[in-house]
Order: sequence, then structure tokens, then C-alpha cells
Amino acid sequence: MPPLSAVQKAAVASFVSITGASDKTASRYLKNTGYKLNEAVDAFFQGNASASTTTNESRLTKLFDSLRNTEEDPKDALGADSSMAYLTSIGVDLEGASLFLAMELVQAPTIGEITRKGFINGWKANPAAEVKIEGQKQYFKRLADSLSRDRDLFRKVYRYAFVVGREGDQRALSLDNAILYWELLFKKPGVLWIGQTTGTDWLAEWIAFLRENWTRSVSRDMWNQTFEFALKSMADETLSFWSEDGAWPGVVDDFVAWYKRKSSEMDVDA
Repeated sequence: MPPLSAVQKAAVASFVSITGASDKTASRYLKNTGYKLNEAVDAFFQGNASASTTTNESRLTKLFDSLRNTEEDPKDALGADSSMAYLTSIGVDLEGASLFLAMELVQAPTIGEITRKGFINGWKANPAAEVKIEGQKQYFKRLADSLSRDRDLFRKVYRYAFVVGREGDQRALSLDNAILYWELLFKKPGVLWIGQTTGTDWLAEWIAFLRENWTRSVSRDMWNQTFEFALKSMADETLSFWSEDGAWPGVVDDFVAWYKRKSSEMDVDA
């Protein structure tokens, strides 16, 4: 058997780090998938689905306890400082879309707290069921790298941002917080809200409109519909998909009217 190339050796090392398998097992799975790391890892966990769930849960419990500040954190939760330290340790950009990706992964109730239940169930629900920080870091990087390409994943993360971003018992987001979250989500590694043809910066236009015209909070429906409008406006910068008789919320109707009026005024001035 010829020696492994540097790329193949790196793939083996990553596989071992993520799965905890031996080098021999890693090489076998990687060889079978043409050294495609993601496919090899998925195949490994699918083939070992009968691994002890109880053992994984016990190890995740121990890992969670090791992350707690026993003097400051509740028994079954990581406080703000411990949560941020953990997220940083697995490679989360606290000022980017990956923050909300991590929040969804561990089903955090708020941005500043991670519960024991959410941490354990969140990791158990993923193929890796990873119980080591380095492995979680590798797995999270894979997720983050796919965020801009996997629209279903991004939609799920986007919608969860509304849940985790609310303050207390509020049912809506304040406008300032909603704008902040849009700015985090619609940048790498998230989806850029920019037109695919002429490069219209729709996010900037949307925020400018809201700051000029919107004084209310952002409801769940407005939040979710903004995402759907974002996807369509990226693909169709003429906004031909929009009509006055459509089912878009009023704020989107007002934005389209505002943008078209603004564009017309710019054409006249030119």
C-alpha cells in the first residue's frame, strides 16, 4: 500500500479527532469514501448507531460539569461567562452567525445561558455525539462551513435566533436587537443578503428603511417573513416576485414601495 499523502494524513487525523476511532478504522472509512471526510464520518456513525447512548450521556454530563464554574453557575446551567468561554473553546465567532448556530445546536434558552439538558440532548441528537472539546470543535467547524450553502440549516438557525434572542418573557424582538441579529446572521459564515446579479446590498437597504420608518418591535412572523423575502430578493433584484395582492406582511409592502421610490429618485437625479 502506498504511503498516505499529507492531505490524506490530515483527513485521518480529523476523523480520529471527531470520532475517537483508531487510525486503522479511520483509514478504512476514508478509503471507502475517496477520502471525503464528511461522508466518512457520517458513514462511521451510521454504522455504529448502536453505540451505548448511556455511555455517551454520562461522558457528556462529565464534560458539562467540567465547564461549570461551581462557585457562580447553577447546578444545571452554564452562566454567561462559562457559556462564552465554552463557545470560544469550540471555535464559535461570538460576533457572527456561528453564534446562533451554536445556540441552536445546544438548544440554549438565551444567548447568555446553556442548560445541562440542552447541552446533552443537543450533542446526542447529532451524529457525532461528541464528548471531547476538540472533537466538538471539529464538528462545529463542519457545520459552520456548510451554513452558507445549506439553506435548510440556515433557515433553522435563523428561526432559532428569534427564540434565543428574546429578552425575558417578551414575545417579540426590539428593533435594535433585531437589526443587530440580522447583521450577525447575514454575514459569513451565514448567507450574505446581497443580490446575485448586480450586488444590491439588501441588508443595508432593509435596515435603512426600518430606521427611517419602523418604530415597533419585530414579531415572529415579521422575522420569519424577512428571511423568505431575503432569499427571493437575492435571486431577483427587480423584486418581480412581489405584488400588492401577495401575502407579504405590510412592512415588506412598505419596504418595496420605499425602495422603488428611492430608486426612481436616484434615476432622475442621474
